[in-house]
Amino acid sequence: MGKKGFFSVVLGTLWLLFIWVSASLAGGGHAYPNGAEAFMVAVMPPPGLALINYAYYGHAGKLKDDHGDDTHLLDDADVGGDIIRLIWISKQRLFGANYGQHLFFGAINKDLDFNAPVGSGLKSHYSDFNALYVIYSPMLLGWHLEQGRLHVAVSAADIYFPLYNEDKGNIASVGRNFWTFEPVLAVTYFPMPQLETSIKIMYDFNTHQDDYEPGPPVRVDRTPGQEFHFDFNVSWGLTDYFRFGVNGYFYQQTTSDDFDDLGDLPSPFKKALKDIEDYKSRAAALGPGFMYQHKNFMATLRYQHEFAVKNDSEKQNVWFKLIYIF
Repeated sequence: MGKKGFFSVVLGTLWLLFIWVSASLAGGGHAYPNGAEAFMVAVMPPPGLALINYAYYGHAGKLKDDHGDDTHLLDDADVGGDIIRLIWISKQRLFGANYGQHLFFGAINKDLDFNAPVGSGLKSHYSDFNALYVIYSPMLLGWHLEQGRLHVAVSAADIYFPLYNEDKGNIASVGRNFWTFEPVLAVTYFPMPQLETSIKIMYDFNTHQDDYEPGPPVRVDRTPGQEFHFDFNVSWGLTDYFRFGVNGYFYQQTTSDDFDDLGDLPSPFKKALKDIEDYKSRAAALGPGFMYQHKNFMATLRYQHEFAVKNDSEKQNVWFKLIYIF
């Protein structure tokens, strides 16, 4: 084998290793942090302003492939962040519901350690601390029905505004350069005063992503696949102030990623990209949670353990949420 052929084999091997990591970490847009909501998710606050703070920590030690098997590429992944949400509810009514709007902003720190050098920099460690996208909905509608036993909340679309702060070549990049539009339906029902059941159902539409890097030295445009997911919770009132419950989520990428303009790429690169286009991410999670509520203040602490994961890291999540109604 000549020198040119040797370097082609080395480059091809490294590139295939990298897209294996990319395929397992990507798939869809992953805009929404699964499991963010649980207790009484559809019970919108009264007219006025409410402040919600989400503190999150997630840990993963496995990176699953398209068959749900461990790739043995990931050594350790840690993600921590804090997100602020402002909800404004007006006194105006529309279709019999209270009308409002909400806005999210926050920051995330991500650390990834791999068992082999991967990525553009051929490193085993990648990290990033950065501001997330901004989320805004111009139309929240909340219905309080059956004398407070049934609550329904709708967001016509939660819009994820990118800050275009993506760190190219950094697998741990927090920033992004594409938009997500997410209609939301949430329902909370009290079959009896002590028993609460809630679900938040979402569907994500992602826009075109420029210069996605599936592997060095290749950059292509991509449209991330669409996604269906829901958070859920069942809780029991232990006292007037405390609730204990079981919470979790289910996530499924529903359409394939679409890579554009592959005509100029060498055949092996093109074939590898076509192969991973159809890889769809999936995850489910379950865990316990506690809630404390008194007057205009509420706090929740929840744990979630993932299972049935495909094309993503298998995570353990902790959420601490504070709500204050002004």
